[in-house]
Formats: sequence, structure tokens, C-alpha cells
Amino acid sequence: MDRLHLINVFVAVVDVGGFAGAARKLGISPPAVTRAIGELEAHLGARLLTRTTRVVRVTEAGARYVEDCRRILAELAEADESVSGLHGAPRGRLTVTAPVLFGALHVTPVVTEFLQRYPEVTAACWFMDRVVNLTDEGVDVAVRIGELPDSSLQAVRVGSVRRVICAAPSYLDAHGEPQQPEDLPSHTLISANAVTPAPEWRFKVEGELRSVRVVPRMLTTTNDSAIAAAVGGFGLTRLMSYQVDELVRRGQLRRVLERFELAPLPVHLVHREGRHASHKARAFIDLALERLRERLDLQA
Repeated sequence: MDRLHLINVFVAVVDVGGFAGAARKLGISPPAVTRAIGELEAHLGARLLTRTTRVVRVTEAGARYVEDCRRILAELAEADESVSGLHGAPRGRLTVTAPVLFGALHVTPVVTEFLQRYPEVTAACWFMDRVVNLTDEGVDVAVRIGELPDSSLQAVRVGSVRRVICAAPSYLDAHGEPQQPEDLPSHTLISANAVTPAPEWRFKVEGELRSVRVVPRMLTTTNDSAIAAAVGGFGLTRLMSYQVDELVRRGQLRRVLERFELAPLPVHLVHREGRHASHKARAFIDLALERLRERLDLQA
């Protein structure tokens, strides 16, 4: 029994959602796919797929098993790459994750430069405002903003960002600029995390942390819409410095209460350590370190 072949067939069936599609993808006959799945299920003593004349569904056991199979296949591919890559250019699929706006503004230019430099690499960019599990979800490199928990992952610091309060000059001209954090409740506020809105904004006043209770007039689930509302003169918002630095430089937004800002938050590139750091991931990290550290708002 060729276990690797059986695993490849099983993953292909799940990926394409059928036996015929898996046969076409693998270049084998549909009966060969059927035999492979039957042999794998017999070896495991568990049903992995439920089949009808119209649809193939993954069982609960199959859903768990397919994720393990994907990790096995990914590690085998990385092992092959680590050997062949010693004497060649990076190749294969690179998966990178970062927060939405950071990814759009800062990671995308690095990815496109990397792809132009290495034509045998393809890239998947997962830009989302949630923490992606690198090991479970097969991600090569992640950008993390904030202090990192202890883990088996490797991290390299590329710089830092701040939480800042800003508003359009038109709003500040009409309503005045807050001079102390305690002035905020009298202003129109925009919160960019409406799913779990923060009831307080924290500041550093004379070396001590101080919290100010806020009641935003506008709650939104996206940073883009908070920025648009602030640029339009609706009110004050609190965002990461990298999200608004260009607008501040252009004069469309103005930072306020700067002397009360909290300490900068570190920005790291995170990757799997040891043999799990593939040749393409190491090459990408080298380029990303150089490019991200060049940016003035990300100085370490």
C-alpha cells in the first residue's frame, strides 16, 4: 500500500468535491480513485467520505484527517524544496498574512517585488484582521502587530507603530482641538471596532496609564470607513499610525494628543522555525526586512 498515493487521492477528492474531478486532476481513472479511497478507509477503519450519486461529503473524521494530510503533504513539499532550493531560486507557493490595511499598504509592494524577482514562486496574500494560525492553516510568513505570546514560532522585529488620535483640520477648526484626554467625551468620536467596541481609550499621562470612557457617535467594523468619516470632517478617530500617516503628511488629517500616546507597538515578521522555514519563506523574509525597515513610520 502506497500511503502517500492514497493521501494524495483523498485530498484531491476533498479539494474538487468528487471522484471524477479528482481522477481528472491526478490523471488516473475514476475506478482507481474509488479503490484508493476504499483502501484508505479500510486501513484506518473509519469512513472518511459519504457518497451518493450526486454529491460527496466529508465525514467528521474525514474533515480532521484531511487537515493532517494537507500538513503532511506541505511538509514533504518543503523538504523537497529545502534540498533542491540549496542550489536554485525559490519556487512554489508562498502564503503571507497581515492585517488588512498593513497588508495593502506595506506588504503588497514587497510581495509583488518578490514575485518579479522569483518567477517560479506564486503567492497567496491573506489580509485579515484576525490572528491566523501558521501551523494549522499552512501559512509561511505573518506580520504581527503588538507584543507576541510565547510560542515555537520565530519572530524578527521590523519596527513599531503607534495608536494615534486624529481628525480632519475642518473638524478641529470648527470644534477645537482637545488638549487633554478628558476633553474627548465632549467631541464626536468614531470607533473602528464596532463588533467589540472599546468602552475606554487609554493614554499615558505624566508617566502613568489613564483611561477615558468614550461613547462614539459612529461605530464601524472597518478602518477604511473610520478613515473616510474622519477625512470627511465628522469627528475624531483612533487608529494605527501606519493607517493614517500618508493622510497626515498630505494634510487631510491632523494628529492630536500626541504627548499622551501609549508606547509604540512592535511589528514582527513571524515564521515557523527550523526546517519548517522554507527556502522561499527565508528569501521573502530577507526582502521584507529590508523594505519594511526602510519606511520612516516603521523604524525599530
